[in-house]
Amino acid sequence: MNFSQYTKEFRYNLHLAYPVILGMLGHTLIGIVDNIMVGKLGSTELAAVSLGNSMVFIAMSLGIGFSTALTPIVGEADAEKDNDKIRSAFHHGLLLCTILGFALFGLVVLAKPIMELLHQPEEVISLAKPYLDWVAFSLVPLIIYQGYKQFADGLSMTKYSMYAIVMANIVHVIINYGLIYGVWIFPKMGILGAGLGTVISRIAMVVFMHIILAKQERLKQYFKGFSFDEIKKETIKKIVDLGLPSAMQMLFEVVLFTAGIWLCGNIGKTSQAANQIALSLASMTFMFAMGLSVVSMIRVSNQKGLQDYKNLVIVARSIFLLAIIIEIVFAFMFVALHNYLPYIFLNMENESQLMDNTEVISIAAKLLLVAAVFQISDGIQVVVLGALRGLQDVKIPMYITFVAYWVIGFPISYYLGEYTELKAVGVWIGLLAGLTAAALFLYIRFHYLTKKLVAENPM
Repeated sequence: MNFSQYTKEFRYNLHLAYPVILGMLGHTLIGIVDNIMVGKLGSTELAAVSLGNSMVFIAMSLGIGFSTALTPIVGEADAEKDNDKIRSAFHHGLLLCTILGFALFGLVVLAKPIMELLHQPEEVISLAKPYLDWVAFSLVPLIIYQGYKQFADGLSMTKYSMYAIVMANIVHVIINYGLIYGVWIFPKMGILGAGLGTVISRIAMVVFMHIILAKQERLKQYFKGFSFDEIKKETIKKIVDLGLPSAMQMLFEVVLFTAGIWLCGNIGKTSQAANQIALSLASMTFMFAMGLSVVSMIRVSNQKGLQDYKNLVIVARSIFLLAIIIEIVFAFMFVALHNYLPYIFLNMENESQLMDNTEVISIAAKLLLVAAVFQISDGIQVVVLGALRGLQDVKIPMYITFVAYWVIGFPISYYLGEYTELKAVGVWIGLLAGLTAAALFLYIRFHYLTKKLVAENPM
């Protein structure tokens, strides 16, 4: 294997990936800012935000997963220089994302009674319900924004979503700070303020994204003269056929992590708070792999449009290798700092919470050691999944992810968490098993498909 043929692609991969990574980190930061600000109110409030967000994350994964269908269609059309196909994908995609955003908002609100069935602590549920209403509504602007983002990503214009997220984060921090603690002209709303802050910042994000894209000379042709007469059943079908399995893939993974939150909630509120801390930190590093997954989708769909399958394999493998290197660096960092990182999230000066908080820190430190290993598997599975989406191969990967997470991962999490002394650490060992299985099976699928394509299309 000639190593340099892969490493020479690193620079362009990183050039495309860094705005996506910063944008993804910005998304995660919105949740982390909520966790840090709310964590200062107490561990019950932190557990309530964790519970509310866990339900929203499930819906969000469906919306974001579905919207990823736009990128490979636009990326392939961009390589073919087919402007009509790009315009059509954008308009149909934006319409579908808008409908989906409202549908998901309604579903989350209707699903609130599930909290009682999950045996969560009563004081956590009573705080989580009103918070959930606001955060659920923020799904509407978020999924519409995804329509714009995936369109721009497909054209390799990855910077604009980064600008939108940076702006949203600034708005979010200011409004959150004011509404949670009642600073300056803002009323003191506690965790409701965190929910409202998320809604306002996400609406600002969509408005900003629309304006910044519509002003680009290259994109003006796609923003003119939208008409419902242009909406075609076959284009909707194509996007849905790609989007639905992609949504399910993301759903299977997110629901596995959400089940982890609920399992830790069953163990106790200190385990749930520790899980939230470890998950927040692991989510931050995962965003680097998520960014490379988008690059994988863009570059593989471009090579598919050009029908250059040999180069497609080199490009894809260069991204896989880069993801592994980055995640190994983070793994070492987690091992080195596992005893120190959890302190960022808790107020250790609060005497009444000291005993709880000390236990939370101890559990979170152990979880970070498992997270160090699992983020390597997580990184591999997500970049390979991106490459498969670029090939517009989504159905078989959907079945693979289901088996990996729910036939392998969840039973291990459940057994180790509920029936052994490992408790929360056992839950995370199950997550590690599921992610490792997904990484292995998805890579086998990618290797099989590309070998076939290269054999059928020798250049």
